[in-house]
Amino acid sequence: MNGAQLLPVFVVGLAGSIHCVGMCGGIVTAMSAASRPPPRAVIPIVAARADALSHVLAYNAGRIGSYMIAGALAGGLAGGARNLAAVAGVQMSFYWLANLMLVALGLYLMNAWRGLAVLEQGGRVLWQRAQPVIGPAMKTLMPADTAPKSFALGALWGWLPCGMVYSVLTTALLSGSAADGAALMLAFGLGTLPMLTGLGLLGARLQKAMQRRPVRIACGLLVLAFGVIGLARAAGGVTPEWMEMLCLTPHP
Repeated sequence: MNGAQLLPVFVVGLAGSIHCVGMCGGIVTAMSAASRPPPRAVIPIVAARADALSHVLAYNAGRIGSYMIAGALAGGLAGGARNLAAVAGVQMSFYWLANLMLVALGLYLMNAWRGLAVLEQGGRVLWQRAQPVIGPAMKTLMPADTAPKSFALGALWGWLPCGMVYSVLTTALLSGSAADGAALMLAFGLGTLPMLTGLGLLGARLQKAMQRRPVRIACGLLVLAFGVIGLARAAGGVTPEWMEMLCLTPHP
């Protein structure tokens, strides 16, 4: 998987990260507030900002690391499935599903259709069942006032039920290998990084700006376009080269 194939995934992460405002905005803002300038800091404000940035980046490193593990599992599973008989039909089914999920994500970001919320609700059931284990672990990490604690909290938070992550993981199923699945989710995670880093440093000001309806519609339309292009490619068979470059999913 080359950089040109990963660029659309990065763009989807970038556009879709407005969803992260609600999912992760509170926790990254709290980590920033928990940061304190080191004793005897010559410039306390600068030191506090640097400390907050280190915590936010550590949190995101843990979160993206969990995405990569999930992508490796999805890609490895699909790679192993290629050895099964009649796998071409299965791959095409997943191809349609992956692009339909992108369409659903685009509509979800625009608040035009909340179908992905059903998947998130199903994930929350599993998340709640894991609370006897996850809950105490998260409590020990709060407040996330050190970089290692922020990293560990991000690694746990990366498994939080999220329709946007699910939609990209469906694409990872078609990546063909664990390494490609991890690379795909890394590109997606890096796309969400600017938004979550900004939230950690700017907090409520950025949250308010990103929740404006024109912003959500613009981002949703961009993601929706990727899904529609993929579906057109699946339906039409042979497609122009420019369309190949805009598809997130490799054609079976």
